[in-house]
Amino acid sequence: MNERRLAQRRRALKSAHIILSDHAPKLPCTLRNVSEIGALLEVSTTFGIPESFDVIIDGERKPCRSVWRTETKIGIAFG
Repeated sequence: MNERRLAQRRRALKSAHIILSDHAPKLPCTLRNVSEIGALLEVSTTFGIPESFDVIIDGERKPCRSVWRTETKIGIAFG
């Protein structure tokens, strides 16, 4: 299988939060791997999560967009 990532990801196991809006509750998720340009988030369900949202990792809020998704995982790109 060819690796298409532009930056090497490091494995991680951290809690994070998805922010859909400033008025909605934060959705808990698990950060499974991360690089400077993207990450893999594990959630209970991807249903209802839009293509673009913010994520809080280590207390830092970052805008991101979904690159791919399954029922319980979302590959994101920062920016």
